[in-house]
Amino acid sequence: MAATSADKTTPGWFVMGVDLGSTTAKAAVVDQDGALRGSSVVQMGAVSREAVARAMDGAMAAAGVAQSDIRRTISTGYGRKLVPGANRTFTEITCHARGAAALHPGVRLVIDIGGQDSKAIIVDDDGLVERFAMNDRCASGTGRFFDVLARALEVDIDAVGELALAGSEGLEVSSMCATFAETEVISLLAQGREKADIAASVHKAVAARTLGLVAQVGKATPTVMTGGVAKNPAARLHVSRALGHPVELLDQPQIAGAYGAGLLARDDYAGTAQAPTSSDAATEEQFRASLSGGTPHCQDCDGRPGHSHSGTGEPVPLELQRNIR
Repeated sequence: MAATSADKTTPGWFVMGVDLGSTTAKAAVVDQDGALRGSSVVQMGAVSREAVARAMDGAMAAAGVAQSDIRRTISTGYGRKLVPGANRTFTEITCHARGAAALHPGVRLVIDIGGQDSKAIIVDDDGLVERFAMNDRCASGTGRFFDVLARALEVDIDAVGELALAGSEGLEVSSMCATFAETEVISLLAQGREKADIAASVHKAVAARTLGLVAQVGKATPTVMTGGVAKNPAARLHVSRALGHPVELLDQPQIAGAYGAGLLARDDYAGTAQAPTSSDAATEEQFRASLSGGTPHCQDCDGRPGHSHSGTGEPVPLELQRNIR
């Protein structure tokens, strides 16, 4: 479990944001001024109530506060409805945008590569979502995809990025399906290909996939990555090359969603948040409909860095934006 803390001398009240993803549980304690006071990241094999409890305890310990000091908790992520004691839930789209904007003021494009899905989010001056695109249909180009690569290459997941930086990216990796890609990697190994070259070529293919997602919303700078894959130096390098401009590294990319949820909790408790116009269930329905209807997946984007759209992607209606906050 990784936990980080900030200076704990400022008195006042505290809130918490919790991001329960498919592979990690993250929690962040935020004070009344919106400052990040403590955070924690817990690795898990599957969505786990025990892991999220450990993350919450770790964040409170890092912040030097007790559960009784927490005035509001907002959850987000894959398992947000499983977070104990959460007062409200919001989608990870909104929370990652808000957290990234706080961690890197002025950011315009947020690329979140999580354990099970990838997202491209255009952010405005206030850290609000302008438009977004999401790949939630398979694990291609996600954290799970890199887990599969590391397993096939028989290297530690934390070392796969450095391995890729040492290789050449000239190999053809045609499959972006995590299952078929593992078979393809094993085939390349059987041909005597170097592990570093395979890792580099897979990272390049993932970057091309990510570029296709970004093409649906439009390029913008500054650009940051959130999620665990953001810590992978080869992933950042190849995504930067595909985009044609730098991808900047956040200090704590994994806790962007939890921090964003904490900032929403702070606004909610302070009375500055807009009340949602529908229930969370209705919001989810609109959110999913926007993915399939508002920003359809473009098959021509996949693996084609030169492909572009005539526009900047479908905007998210203001009413929907309010609902997913």
